Amino acid sequence: MRNLDITTLRSFVAVADVGGVTRAAGFLNLTQSAVSMQLKRLEELLGEQLFDRAGRRVALTSAGEQLLAYARRMVEMNDEIFAKLTEHAFEGEISLGVPHDIIYPVIPQVLQRFAVEFPKVRVQLLSLFTTRLIEDFGRGDVDLILTTEDTTTAGGECLASLPLLWNGAPGGTAHKTRPLRIAFSQHCKFRPLAQRVLQAEGIAWENAVDTGSDRTVEATISADLAVGAMLAGTEPPQLEALPLGCGLPTLPEQKINMYVGETGGHVVSALAEMIRQGYAAHKPQPRLKSVG
Repeated sequence: MRNLDITTLRSFVAVADVGGVTRAAGFLNLTQSAVSMQLKRLEELLGEQLFDRAGRRVALTSAGEQLLAYARRMVEMNDEIFAKLTEHAFEGEISLGVPHDIIYPVIPQVLQRFAVEFPKVRVQLLSLFTTRLIEDFGRGDVDLILTTEDTTTAGGECLASLPLLWNGAPGGTAHKTRPLRIAFSQHCKFRPLAQRVLQAEGIAWENAVDTGSDRTVEATISADLAVGAMLAGTEPPQLEALPLGCGLPTLPEQKINMYVGETGGHVVSALAEMIRQGYAAHKPQPRLKSVG
């Protein structure tokens, strides 16, 4: 009788989702060698090669694609059984504040993992600007927040330091126009920063929009009517990062910081640790357009 191990299947699904053993190991809180060994045993048990390891990112073979759907169902069923039949000491609600532009790709994976381990705890996700999140956290209205800032202030923990990149429409030419048309929401912290850098370089600019909506900003930039700025790797699919040499000055790096409330207890601490592991496993790769 042959049996599939849920832990091994969980590692298989994680590698398939993130495209690499190293990032999956960080998310699973395992060593890279442990995950590699589990994948090897799984391939030996099934007598099939599940991954094509020729490129920089591991890709599923046809056998791996067939297994993935079954593996997901088995892992989900395992987690559902434990959620239904196991007593959990913690229940209630905690609040997590994250700026809109850094929700993806880390936070959804963290929330999914947290829901499995703490099924009776509801996470209220608040998507607000950094300045508002800091104010709410200072009043004790939010248990844990992430921010994008120039520096890490007292009480904060730096999770990542990322380049702030100009972005535009794929194949667009808005970055060549003068005065340069820029698009930022009214409360975006990158707006005054970009304006100062342009002014220091003697580049004339004008605001293309006057809005509090990130969707409006993204629509304006994707229509090639303006350029904006986002952290490396956080660009939505309809935008691309502009490379060095495009005629725009370099923007300073920004830090993703985490602030954890002192009264959150074990559950908030557990969520904070999952977020740390999520950022440790994820290295953003900006989608660069060619200089044109």
